[in-house]
Amino acid sequence: MQCRGIRGAIVVSANGKSAILTSTKKLLTKMIRVNQIETEDIAAIIFTTTKDLNAEFPAAAARELGWPSDLALLCGHEMDVPGALPHCLRVLMLVNTQKKPDELIHVYLGEAKRLKDKASPATGGDT
Repeated sequence: MQCRGIRGAIVVSANGKSAILTSTKKLLTKMIRVNQIETEDIAAIIFTTTKDLNAEFPAAAARELGWPSDLALLCGHEMDVPGALPHCLRVLMLVNTQKKPDELIHVYLGEAKRLKDKASPATGGDT
């Protein structure tokens, strides 16, 4: 088994607790569903948001989903790059898996889909 990273992103509708939690849950559940991951195989999750999202910690959504309390979760802010997609929440989920990197599905929902084009390893990507 290897520890591999799965990326995900979603644009949150508003800087509110409910909006952040709802969007995070939607993204996390889609990431584990499409990659057929069991929560016990998740090593850690790193959440980042643009600075305009600060009403709630996205990690709280994983706890509300009932994910294990010993699962390592970390929240932070993205770099404040001019012209970056606003209200963007990103996830880097580190999972223990036997899948090869090209078998993993990175999940970009809604307006965040436009980040997917930038995620190409050939261009340095959007992590």
